[in-house]
Amino acid sequence: MRIGLLGTGPWARQTQGPALREHPEAELAGVWGRRAEAAGELAARLGTRAYDSADALFADCEAVSFALPPDVQAPLAVRAAAAGCHLLLDKPVATSVAAARELAAAVEAAGVASVVFFTLRFAPETAAWVAAQSGTEGWLTGRADWFSPVFGGADSPYADSPWRKERGALWDVGPHALSLLLPPLGDVTGPEGVVAGRGPGDTVHLALRHVSGASSVLTLSHSVPPQAAAVTAELRGSAGVSTLPERGEGGAVVPFLRAVDALIEAAGGGRRHPCDAAFGARVTEILALAEAALSPSGQARP
Repeated sequence: MRIGLLGTGPWARQTQGPALREHPEAELAGVWGRRAEAAGELAARLGTRAYDSADALFADCEAVSFALPPDVQAPLAVRAAAAGCHLLLDKPVATSVAAARELAAAVEAAGVASVVFFTLRFAPETAAWVAAQSGTEGWLTGRADWFSPVFGGADSPYADSPWRKERGALWDVGPHALSLLLPPLGDVTGPEGVVAGRGPGDTVHLALRHVSGASSVLTLSHSVPPQAAAVTAELRGSAGVSTLPERGEGGAVVPFLRAVDALIEAAGGGRRHPCDAAFGARVTEILALAEAALSPSGQARP
């Protein structure tokens, strides 16, 4: 599958570009970025060509992979779907409900495949855990804590990300936490099922009610010091207690390779992946409800 890469930041340089170059069933067709100089530099490093136009890249590809801020990604993904490209999207697919729904509708109208890269849904150990718990009945409560030091003193390439600074952990790691809890516990019950409160820095606490009758709590933060960082999740119910296993070593490249596998399978006539654009849009809807619950006005930002 000829796959184009959109984006030139750390995610594109460290994860997506190397994985697309390495994947045995993918050909990295080219790179487009908002800064032509950066696109040229990354393309040279990856042994491919830089494109001056995203639409020209779409025309030369079967699929495109996004390493862009969510609200840059969404309108470009709509254009890519209309051009017949399958989509490997980053999370969140957008930070506005309207943009997320437009993207999901564009995928459906074009009949293209889509996969959203929720890292833990593609890491072998954690993906297997989600699948096993989703097939288990009787869960009553869930918990997911994502304590990240991106703004807490870590030497992180994402600390200077403008959209992360603006939107915080809710929008950056909140999608990951929801991707773990929604499959075993079910969808959230609407505006009344989302309660939220603020903590220090960009820390937020969410309490969710699920259609299954279960409840869950999430704590999301980029503001902890490195020594306090951790990612944990657990479920409790009639089956006992199940705890998210640790992800294997090797960073995000192995999970991303598996996401490429999933896109190729879906594009080849396989079943729609559970982490498709429609699921990505639902995650955006839930996060927007949480943002509205945090806002004095009771409304999410546009």
